[in-house]
Amino acid sequence: MIDVSLPDALARLDQRLAVLLPPQYRERYQDMTPVAMRSAPFVYDDSGQVAWDRMWQGFCDLAMAGGPPHKGRWLAPGTVADVTAAPDRFDEVVTEIRRGVALATGLDARPSDAAGWVPVACYGEAMADWMTRAIVMENVAARRGRVYVSLPAAPAFRVEKEIRNVITVVSKTAHYWVDHMPYSQQAAIRALFHEMSLEGVVVPPVADATSLAPDDTAAVVQAFAAHGEAAAVPSVTPGWVGVPCASVEQAIWMMRALVASNVLARREETTLLVPVNPVADPGGTQVATRVTRVQALARHAGRA
Repeated sequence: MIDVSLPDALARLDQRLAVLLPPQYRERYQDMTPVAMRSAPFVYDDSGQVAWDRMWQGFCDLAMAGGPPHKGRWLAPGTVADVTAAPDRFDEVVTEIRRGVALATGLDARPSDAAGWVPVACYGEAMADWMTRAIVMENVAARRGRVYVSLPAAPAFRVEKEIRNVITVVSKTAHYWVDHMPYSQQAAIRALFHEMSLEGVVVPPVADATSLAPDDTAAVVQAFAAHGEAAAVPSVTPGWVGVPCASVEQAIWMMRALVASNVLARREETTLLVPVNPVADPGGTQVATRVTRVQALARHAGRA
């Protein structure tokens, strides 16, 4: 965000969230509680395959709006080594994810174009950008292309666990974009993302956390220490650092504010997690600065 007073910055944040969130959340997102729905039972077709198009009658609230993240812990893509060691099994996983996404959403999930990823075509750049942010907030890896979002895949993924997680989260986020966002709001989101791109770079999680060196994470932790505000510690999940929060509510508030400030953040319980990305944010300066600013906003709003 640009350097303005805290009241003005808070008002700007509220305006952005009114654009980013589906209409049903605009008046109540500040008071949302992360209550999960019961998992939908598996449904099978006559051939014995999972009938992904008949699995869900509704979805939990978006994590972006304050609902429970779909995963309690980060669901990462397979590594190059994983895929190279079991290419046939990886192909089977990709095939099932593609089938499930097509049935559940009507979107075109394409053959894998990189180890660990399955690209899904979106209805334009704004949808791809919004879905990437929303899926990361659900604790599932997502990588944005120009008009597609890539979903994680690995040879070890199981139909009843990780494959279901991937199909559920893309179905959930696509449902909110397609069925709950009017075209006028989608156009407003497109304009907002353009405005945000002029303010600073987007800092997403890295596509391959195994490419990071220990010094990359240490640099982000040091950047936080240099600001003298938020304390950050390395996460057990490679590619992330954690910022302890006083409550779930504070972690949700800050996560949401950061995503509206071009940092693709997420949370696990009361820990806010922000990405280590030495390409988009060398030394972690942008992330540390934006977290510090958001902390100040949270205090001003009575959320810290």
